[in-house]
Amino acid sequence: MKLGVYTNLYADLSLEDCLNRLDGKGIEAVEIASGNLNGSSHCPVDDLLASDATCRQYKQTFESHGIELCALSCHSNVLHPDPEKQKRYLDIQHKSIRLAQKLGVATVNTFSGCPGDSDSGKYANWVASPWPDENQQLLNWQWQEKVIPFWQKEAQFAQEHGVRIGLEMFTGFVVYKPELLVKLRSAAGSNIGADLDPSHLIWQGIDPALAVEQLAGAIYHIHMKDVQINPLNKARNGVIDAKPFGDEINRPWTFRSVGYGHEVGLWKNFVSALRRAEYDGVLCIEQEDSLFSAAEGLDRSLELVRQLVVRDPQRLQWWPPTQSV
Repeated sequence: MKLGVYTNLYADLSLEDCLNRLDGKGIEAVEIASGNLNGSSHCPVDDLLASDATCRQYKQTFESHGIELCALSCHSNVLHPDPEKQKRYLDIQHKSIRLAQKLGVATVNTFSGCPGDSDSGKYANWVASPWPDENQQLLNWQWQEKVIPFWQKEAQFAQEHGVRIGLEMFTGFVVYKPELLVKLRSAAGSNIGADLDPSHLIWQGIDPALAVEQLAGAIYHIHMKDVQINPLNKARNGVIDAKPFGDEINRPWTFRSVGYGHEVGLWKNFVSALRRAEYDGVLCIEQEDSLFSAAEGLDRSLELVRQLVVRDPQRLQWWPPTQSV
């Protein structure tokens, strides 16, 4: 496994300054935002697509720091019912896939998206309850008419460019838990997999180690981010909450640096599950802890994640012991 960072934590810096900040921390790989809801301050997508020379220079920037570019990210709602927004988001996703091919990057990360309630809808309509009965009708329509056909085409497009798509499971979008990722993958093919962020699963009550077991063979990228549950707020109002992320004192859960929401045992179990699932990619720290600065949040996560990275891809073959004759 490799130790990585999602560079959006330093989105206000140039790419060179960002990589300078990461030097000396043992970082081996980075994930870069290539547009949509993440912005793209470290990835001039159009310039890179237009010029092979610019592309070579861009790759050399990472090589000069001894860092691998492991993934591009273009998170958005590519199933948005507003045709203009969907077109804009999809255009960036397609550019990201073509750029990933050009850069030799295997994975492009995004969200599954969420359609509206009809072809004329204006806003996404996330169904999270089986009742009233019309909810089930809407959910079936979304999956059969929008979600599956769209992602079948996108999976094919990505495959034609030698790229795989990692979907980050997140509430508000149709794929927000492992069983739904499995459902979409079974319909759209093996080029669709998971950009697995445990923080989005834990507050839903999902054990991240069990999620890894369910998704074995379909995990393309890992975001290392913790979530802290406020038991009193959870007891009062449950876990479904739309308060701003910065309202930490009133929310039932808040994104935290790794180890500031859950003890090291949970993370050891998570990485051990990844090991059993034969994941040997990047553990990519995503800093979204609103109680720390970008630099401090990264350093706090690094304190724990460094302990978890498995360096040797070969397992010890010592059992059962060889018996001499």
